[in-house]
Amino acid sequence: MIAKLLRIADERGTRRPLMRIRRSLPILIVVIALIGVIALIVTLRKHAPPEAARLLPGADGFFYINLNWIRTFNATSQLPPVSRDPEYQNFVEQTGFQFERDLDHAAFAVHYPQSWGDGTGGNVNEPRFSEIFEGRFDSGRMLPYLRNLSSSVDNYHGFDIYNIPIEGRIVRVTVLSYNSIAVSNHPDPAVIRGILDRSRKLASPFGGPSLLRKFYREVPLASLSFGILRVQPDAMNSVGGLGNWTLLFSKPAVVVISARYLRALHLQAKAFTNSESDAQAIVDKTSAFLNLFHAAEGSVGAHGTDADVKAFFDSLKIERSKDRAILTATVPPGFISKALAEGPVTEGVPAVQSPPQSPVHSPGPAPSRPEAHPSKPNKHK
Repeated sequence: MIAKLLRIADERGTRRPLMRIRRSLPILIVVIALIGVIALIVTLRKHAPPEAARLLPGADGFFYINLNWIRTFNATSQLPPVSRDPEYQNFVEQTGFQFERDLDHAAFAVHYPQSWGDGTGGNVNEPRFSEIFEGRFDSGRMLPYLRNLSSSVDNYHGFDIYNIPIEGRIVRVTVLSYNSIAVSNHPDPAVIRGILDRSRKLASPFGGPSLLRKFYREVPLASLSFGILRVQPDAMNSVGGLGNWTLLFSKPAVVVISARYLRALHLQAKAFTNSESDAQAIVDKTSAFLNLFHAAEGSVGAHGTDADVKAFFDSLKIERSKDRAILTATVPPGFISKALAEGPVTEGVPAVQSPPQSPVHSPGPAPSRPEAHPSKPNKHK
């Protein structure tokens, strides 16, 4: 009898821990699942395009610059001071906003004319632009400035859209929040309304234009600036400086440009083509231009070339990886300062014709692009 009671007690003692484990197991699974979801979201947000860029509409090219990081890294310490023309000085006095001081992030969308291989700009003759600016704005001064410039003001879901006539076009400007403003000269007013709609929704790492989402993964981490651009050689050939692209590209491609600052400015440009032969053609043409520079440098001699300029051209490298052509370069701080100075870069630079504007020379748009500068409406394209 005693043995039977002991056996029953032993069975009960064994069941209690098993029951506790069975009750705790579902809770543990839920906790682990939540941790996994949170980790996935954090990872996606880390590799997602910046929020300012995700607000942009679908387009044929994108540029982004993080001026806040540039100031943090003191990457502009050797740059010359910004000169203010009367028009920009008037803008600063009326709004209190200085691009070089108050702008933190800027994202640009480039809309090609529809005739450029089904571009997103509609029935226009030249590219159009949409922009997002994030920074420190004084709304008490900025709003009256926009109101004075505008010919009319539309209200969309409680937000004012200022319609500013410029050279036969309408530039639309709206304040998204206390620290962000959207600008677009796309002919369709639905473009800036779409930006407003996206800004009202919870930011999602899955958001953003398809071209941006597809190629942003190719932008290196900690990039201060990047650009993603569709190249349409046949169409660009007839439009100003864009025609220089056709000297390197004979067939359509997508170019991803990035810039990182690690004691010097590290540039990278990747051209994504449709075949290995197309990529090799780009490599061959770029190599020919680089050989011209090196040959001219050798003819000048070691004492006739500026050290920073020589270091820059020596760092230029072009290679092919499958269907990609990859150009890299390192720009010393001294070279940046001299390139932006009013005088010539150096008296010892070889006197040869410069090559076309390749991706390596354009790490990102300047923060005061005329197309996006509210103080210069007569230059907005």
